[in-house]
Amino acid sequence: MEKIVLSGLLPEEISDKLGLEQKFRGSQIFKWISSGVTSFDDMTNLSLDLRNRLRDSAIIYSSVVSNVLKDPDGTIKLQITLSDKNAVETVLLTDREGRKTACVSCQAGCAMKCAFCQTGTLGLARSLEPGEIVEQFLYLEQIAGTLDNIVFMGMGEPMQNLGGIRRAVEILTSKNGRALSSKRITLSTCGIVKGIYDLADNGPSLRLAVSLTTANEDLRRELMPVSSSKENSLSELKKAIAYYAEKTGKRVTLEAALLHNKNTDDQSAENLINFVRGMDVNVNLIPWNPVSTLPFEEPSKNEVSHFVEKLERAKVNVTLRTRRGRKIGGACGQLGRALKNQTE
Repeated sequence: MEKIVLSGLLPEEISDKLGLEQKFRGSQIFKWISSGVTSFDDMTNLSLDLRNRLRDSAIIYSSVVSNVLKDPDGTIKLQITLSDKNAVETVLLTDREGRKTACVSCQAGCAMKCAFCQTGTLGLARSLEPGEIVEQFLYLEQIAGTLDNIVFMGMGEPMQNLGGIRRAVEILTSKNGRALSSKRITLSTCGIVKGIYDLADNGPSLRLAVSLTTANEDLRRELMPVSSSKENSLSELKKAIAYYAEKTGKRVTLEAALLHNKNTDDQSAENLINFVRGMDVNVNLIPWNPVSTLPFEEPSKNEVSHFVEKLERAKVNVTLRTRRGRKIGGACGQLGRALKNQTE
């Protein structure tokens, strides 16, 4: 008989699936899992008989950490093998203030085919189960201690697995377990408009980041095929962003990967300034991280500085992201490099 995976279940579901007569035992097991316990033997407030029953009928995690990579800048990347032998990567980022963020994946691979992203070259294997998402976060906490934030910016497009993310968020924010604040959770999308409206209307209430990259319609279609459809055009995307901000009261972040001689000229800056005019957003600029198999180059420091200055002079709220994890393929746009190499 196939064993029950507990990482993706809430307390009452644990009780029901395991047939526990004492329902509070489900809450105890849930709390142990949320604390990072990986063995039933460590659940010391459960009887020996119950622990033996759990070993026979259930497992805590369905995935395993197959590799741990560490960058000198403090970034840690985990390569995780799923039960069906698909694999994902998840990254621990630490900022200058010492705050620790889990960058988790929601899919094995990605179907969006963004031209500047390593993950997009893998294609999509499948969406992750909620427990497989939760496990990434818990694995990182086992290595680094209590984490401050979680961002859905790893492998995959979150809006294509919104159901799985909703359940994972419900588990991680449960007051009976990890109790992570939803204010500390960010979801990043390449710009699937329907998903933005869905998230605004049906929750959960998360911080939203949108990968914009360029406000030139033709160039965006070239770099981000998602925008080729009318429903995901720049005009429709702008409406959806404004709706999300108004509905949730949260400022949306627009992300732009800066590519040398591609989207860093004065006209690109003007297009971006015009796009954000009248919107309460923050623009997060990300100098492109190199991927050897892709036909792009990193922007120069002067190129980036000039672009930032253009936006600042126009009173745009702009930040320049510090690049971390590049030596281990853990920076933005690099996830999946090692996995791709393993299959070639």
